This record gives sequence, C-alpha cells and structure tokens, in this order.
Amino acid sequence: MSFLINDNINVIEHLLGDTRSPNTKRAYEKDLKDFFEYITGCQISSDSVLEFLRLEQQKAFALVLQYKAHLIKTKKLSESTVNRRLSAIKSLTSMGRKLGVCSYILDDIKGEKVEQYRDTTGVPVEEYARVISLIDRNALKGKRDYAILRLLWDNALRRGEICSLNVGDFDAQARTLTILGKGKGTQKTIIDLSLKTTDAITDWLTACGANKLKAPLFTVTAYNGNGERLSGEAIRRLVDELCKRAGISKQMSPNRIRHSSITTVLDKNNGNYRATQKFSRHASPNTVIKYDDNRQKLQKEMTDILADLI
Repeated sequence: MSFLINDNINVIEHLLGDTRSPNTKRAYEKDLKDFFEYITGCQISSDSVLEFLRLEQQKAFALVLQYKAHLIKTKKLSESTVNRRLSAIKSLTSMGRKLGVCSYILDDIKGEKVEQYRDTTGVPVEEYARVISLIDRNALKGKRDYAILRLLWDNALRRGEICSLNVGDFDAQARTLTILGKGKGTQKTIIDLSLKTTDAITDWLTACGANKLKAPLFTVTAYNGNGERLSGEAIRRLVDELCKRAGISKQMSPNRIRHSSITTVLDKNNGNYRATQKFSRHASPNTVIKYDDNRQKLQKEMTDILADLI
C-alpha cells in the first residue's frame, strides 16, 4: 500500500516515523485504513489521503462527524475505541499541517467521555510470599525465576522492562539496575535494588555463566536456549502458573504483582503519594491516587456510613 502524495511528501510515513510506540503505530495504520475505507468506499490510497487533507474545514468536519456517528450508532464501539479512532485522524491532520498540505484543525471535534475504572487491587503480602516460596532456588531455572519475581515485587517492574534488561545493566556493587522505562524512548533510568534482589540476580548470573555486557540478563533455560532472551509471555506464564499453584483465586499477571507492590507501598508509607510515585515511576500522581482509592475502599466506607444512619 502506498501513501505517497503527488508532491512527494509521504504524510503517513512521517506520522509513523514520529511515533515511538509500536502499538500506537499499528493502531494508527488500522484506524486510518478504516476511516478512509468508510469515507471513500475504497481502500486507502495516496489520492484519497491527499484529497482529505486538502478539504475545506467545514467539509472535513462533516466527514469526521459522520464517521464518528457511524462508529457509535452502527458499529456500537466503546467510547475509548471511538476516541482512539478520532485521535488517529487528528494526528494525521496535525502532521499534514506540519508538512504544509493541510490547512484545518479538528480540535473542536470532541471525544466521548470515558469513565475509567482500573482495578488496582493486588494480593496481600502473605499470598505473594507463598508464591515465592514455591520456587526451587537450587535449580538453574529457579534461580532465574526467583530473581524475576523479586524484581516484580521489590521494584514493581513491568515485564517489558525486565525482558529488555542486559547483563551490563546490572551493577552488583552499587546495587543498581539501569532500566528502559515505559514511554521513555531510549532514555534509561537507574533504580536501586534491595540486598535480596541483588543477591538473587548475582546468584542467577553466576549459575548461568553470563558475562557479556550486552547479553540478555534473563534467558531461556529449557531446551538449550543458547542465551535466547526471555519473552514477556514467558514471564506472564511463569507468574500465572506459580500463583495457581499457590492457590490464589484472582487472575494474576506480572502487572497484577506490580499493583500489589504499589498498593503495599501505600499501606506502609501511610498514603504518601510522592514517595509512591517515585517508587512506581508513574508520570502522574493522579494514577497513584487511583491505587489509594482502591486500597482504602472509600466508596464502600461511605456507603456503610449512610446505611447505618437509617
């Protein structure tokens, strides 16, 4: 599929090139394809992209509003999906303006209001301790798994952050780890490790014999993995299997352990948002507040107070 326009400016290529996240790139491609197929009745083409970007603002508004109504009334898509589709179109026109092939903006087309709920409750410390106790720390795989589960809990790392680690990112003497955080592009962050986590990673590296700085920190151990980097899916399966063996009924994942860790930090520091935000590395303190709301079950407390009055 070609998106070249007749003055040799590839708008969508520029848009995708200006976007770091692979997931966002895939979403833009899919959503823009759907939009142009709807408004033209044909597959997206260089001519249709150019024609849309050079419309008068009133006509462009009418087409996007018509598409929005189609998504809501005909396709019955969720509010968040509708907003994502609109965001892709707005990003296209924004890039078109930067490149001098579009003269209008779509800021007045509002997205759907979304009432977000995120279950940030995790599992109690005692349950996670039971999970960790199931690991055979004398076996090679057990040494690796123990180090991973310590990072998930002690530092609330995301599985993607763990998968991208290299041997050179670990400094046993300084007890630090250099990670590529979510949404940070190529900028890395140094985090401090607990003594237990430092010892666990050191034990794993000694056992597996990894010493090349650019080699993956965590590798496949089964079937002679030959230094193959451990995947995020493998970490998800590891957590799921161990938690089921520990008798935890809640559906568990690496991200759920991260939730558990952050909630426990809030418990232990008396709801100190600033300290918890530093620990969790969330960009906004508002995200930490959601964890605290779930932790304290404030709605239930207020409901019980009202019920007791009558």
